Amino acid sequence: MNFEAIQSAYPTLFAWIAQHGARVLLILFVAVVLDLFLRGLVYKKSFGIPGLGSRIKKHYEEKIGEEQQKRVTTIVSVVGGVLSFSVFVVALLMVLPEFGVNIAPILAGVGLAGLAVGMAAKDVLTDFIAGLFILIEDQFNIGDRVKIADLEGIVKEITLRRTVIEGGDGVLHLIPNREIKVVTRIKKI
Repeated sequence: MNFEAIQSAYPTLFAWIAQHGARVLLILFVAVVLDLFLRGLVYKKSFGIPGLGSRIKKHYEEKIGEEQQKRVTTIVSVVGGVLSFSVFVVALLMVLPEFGVNIAPILAGVGLAGLAVGMAAKDVLTDFIAGLFILIEDQFNIGDRVKIADLEGIVKEITLRRTVIEGGDGVLHLIPNREIKVVTRIKKI
C-alpha cells in the first residue's frame, strides 16, 4: 500500500467535503423532511390536522361502497408514492452535480421520455373527448342494453375514459371510448 498517496489525498478529500459535503447533506436533509411532510399530509395527521387521504376516506366512508373505498385508498396511495418519488428524483438531480456529474444529458433523456409520455397521452385525451360526446349526445346511458362492435350487454358504467358493459354471462367488458365507433342501443331498461 502506498501510504503517501493516501495521505496526499486527505487534503483533497477534506477540501471537497468542506466545499460540497455540506450542500449534499443539506439537499438530502431537505428531501427527507419534505418527503415526511408530504407523506404526513397525504396519509396521516400532520400538525394535528388529519391527512388528506384520511379526510377523503372519512368524508366518503358512509356515502360509498367498499369497492369505491378501495379505489380511494388506491388513488391516495398512488399520489403519495408519486410525490415521494418526485422529491427524491429532484434531490438526486441536485446532488449529482456536486459529484461532478453533468446532468444535461440526463435532463435531455427525461425530456425525450416526456415526449413519449405525451404521445401516449394522446390516446387518453381521445378517450376523454369521445366520452364527452357519448354523454353530450346521450348515445347511451347506464342501464341501457347496447351492442358495441361484437359485444352486447348492459351498460354498467360510463366515464370519460371508458365504458363498462356486462355481458349476458356476467363478464364485464371494459371498452376505451376511443374504440367505440358504432353503437346499437337495443332497448332502455
